[in-house]
Amino acid sequence: MNEEVIEIHIREGDDYIKLGQALKLAGLVGSGVEAKMIIQDGIVSVNDQIDTRRGRKLYPGDVVSFENNEIRVL
Repeated sequence: MNEEVIEIHIREGDDYIKLGQALKLAGLVGSGVEAKMIIQDGIVSVNDQIDTRRGRKLYPGDVVSFENNEIRVL
């Protein structure tokens, strides 16, 4: 199965977006609770490393992987 690449933009005036917010913005989860669960389960990686912190700050250039999806932060 091909990996889908989703590009998300940090809101103007902000320096970063949190991991849970990025998953919601990309449409990969329906709620913050769902984001928290998959992050804590260790199935989300940031820059090729598993990260279990929902509040992990993502900056432009970071890449999040979850299932067959890749989120690029711009």
